[in-house]
Amino acid sequence: MKTLQEAILRNRHNNLSVFFTAGFPQAGSTTEILGILNDSAVDFIEVGIPFSDPLADGPVIQRSGTQALRNGMSLELLFTQLGEVRNTLTKPYLLMGYLNSLLAFGIEAFYRKCSESGIHHIIIPDLPVNEFLKEHKAFADHYEVSPVFLVTPDTSAKRIHEIDKISKAFIYLVSGNTTTGNQSSIQTEAIRKITGMKLKNPVIIGFGIKDREDYLQACSLADGAIIGSAFIAMIAESKNLQKDIPGFISQIKGS
Repeated sequence: MKTLQEAILRNRHNNLSVFFTAGFPQAGSTTEILGILNDSAVDFIEVGIPFSDPLADGPVIQRSGTQALRNGMSLELLFTQLGEVRNTLTKPYLLMGYLNSLLAFGIEAFYRKCSESGIHHIIIPDLPVNEFLKEHKAFADHYEVSPVFLVTPDTSAKRIHEIDKISKAFIYLVSGNTTTGNQSSIQTEAIRKITGMKLKNPVIIGFGIKDREDYLQACSLADGAIIGSAFIAMIAESKNLQKDIPGFISQIKGS
């Protein structure tokens, strides 16, 4: 498996990542969906840790998280599931979740289990950079797990360069001032300023990316896009994931 950054750089301006909530629609769906995505045209995969109060997420992802928790999904179970399939996956995959889940699990224990489960990168939207550097970085470095930080069109250039300096995979650029899944236009000019900063990390756009048109626009501005809510809405209605997931990915990528 290539590293996540290598995979993104190899495919510049054409990367598609898909986010889904672990344990949705069923507790055992995690490994099935991972396997199907791994064999599809998606470039890397984000596995969501279900949480009761996901502040950055819109209603579709919130509902999927609520159902996953009702299904009995936990972080411990997720690590077990990932451990079962890590040797069968060839596409890079990472975790996305919230700080409370990490803290409840234990900081060092979390990074250790990430390493054991083949997770090399995490996205924790509510983890401040300063807190990561002070409380997490030693464990993250020891277990070779690095964070992906979010920036918005309103993030200062100074802050973006600070994040770029400590990042090892990509910078997650929020398309606008919104939560996931909401209907909002991509802030083109502000994003062009960020992608023109000569950053060492590739930039991937997320939040509000729902179809091929959004994907192509994001790829014209940055190195790719992340789709979450639209994918979760599709699998919620699917009667045949083996058919519908590859079809969804092909429709977005045009392959």
